[in-house]
Amino acid sequence: MWTYHPELLATPVPRYTSYPTAAEFGDDVGPVDMEEALAAIAPGTVVSLYLHIPYCRDICWYCGCNTGAANRAARLATYVERLEREIALVAQRVTGVRVGRIAFGGGSPNAIPPAAFLRLVESVRTAFDCTDAILSVEVDPRGFDRDWAGAIGRAGVSRVSLGVQTLDPQVQAAIGRVQPSEDIRRTTSLLREAGVGSINFDLMYGLPRQSEQSLRASIVESIAMAPDRLAVFGYAHVPHLVPRQRRIVADGLAGTAERFAQAALAHRLLVDAGYDRVGFDHFARPADALAQAAASGGLRRNFQGFTEDPAEILIGLGASAISDFPDRILQAEKNTGRYGMRIDAGALATCRGLRRSPEDRLRGRAIETILTRGTADLTALDGGADIRIRLTPFERYGLIAWEGSVLRLSEDALPYARVIASKLDAYRQTASARFSHAV
Repeated sequence: MWTYHPELLATPVPRYTSYPTAAEFGDDVGPVDMEEALAAIAPGTVVSLYLHIPYCRDICWYCGCNTGAANRAARLATYVERLEREIALVAQRVTGVRVGRIAFGGGSPNAIPPAAFLRLVESVRTAFDCTDAILSVEVDPRGFDRDWAGAIGRAGVSRVSLGVQTLDPQVQAAIGRVQPSEDIRRTTSLLREAGVGSINFDLMYGLPRQSEQSLRASIVESIAMAPDRLAVFGYAHVPHLVPRQRRIVADGLAGTAERFAQAALAHRLLVDAGYDRVGFDHFARPADALAQAAASGGLRRNFQGFTEDPAEILIGLGASAISDFPDRILQAEKNTGRYGMRIDAGALATCRGLRRSPEDRLRGRAIETILTRGTADLTALDGGADIRIRLTPFERYGLIAWEGSVLRLSEDALPYARVIASKLDAYRQTASARFSHAV
């Protein structure tokens, strides 16, 4: 389906859920930057909220998220109380904004009790104008029960994403995430009964002990459960950055050629099953809002991946949560204890991030349109001639074409999209072990 050019995939690259990427974050920003950014939001602006729950009942070995064990009820209760205080602190600093979307992520939001989740939803709706806001939640099927499904129904959650990863028991054991297929089917059924209209499955390829046959079986079985969306990510093995990954036996990992074949297999199976391709690693039913956004040119990319969310401002709440403003990206303290101390003192918890220059914003927009639309106008970028030189190998293989200063990717360029985008990255023109495989 796609032609494999190993030399084009040799350099690890970011996933580009932001530009500049988190690798450029520094500690020269802080609460004052967050205060300024919130104060600058014009009345009537529609923003999105993201609430981070940094806890899981069980910690998976592959996971690079900021999360810890949900093994103490008091710790969870204290965190929820502090998150409620932060909601109030942020709401006091904005005037007349409207919330279009509320997303709960983690970790695992369902690591906290259902009643605590409902409290947080009510806190947000009381503090902000959330009329008709879309509410989404990430769910760990392990431990998900009817009580949690009831809370999702009462809260009016319309979108849920399930961490599935793989349905192969051998691969599950190799990554420390054992969850029988029945758990996924039961959770999906409970969510449908609760009125959730869009269910996403997160799957992975490139996992230890995962063959093409294993991946095929997981995808076929997932399709049979009829999710509305699927995201199929390549596993990023970076144990020097994620210590828990040291428990994974690295000699069981697929090489680049195998990963390329697995990505192609996932694409073919899902498209043949009637899903529309969305970007390079998402798929959705044609009637789903994500597929419709991709078809109409309204697809975006942010810290949640490919999305149809049109908001230009994302306000993150909770430990390690990232806020995205046009002129800056700001991250809260990762350590839950230090995060809590700041919130208890009545202060915002911002401690890392960066300020975007005008050139950053131009390049960021071009990278986003490459990944979401397969094209970008590079007229306004500095160093356009250098970018064109760096893209010469892709042009030689027919993966890109130029119409003046407008770059267009061919259909065959899909697995190379992130690498092509990286050639616009002013911060990254050498290989870095900080990032994942390019495919």
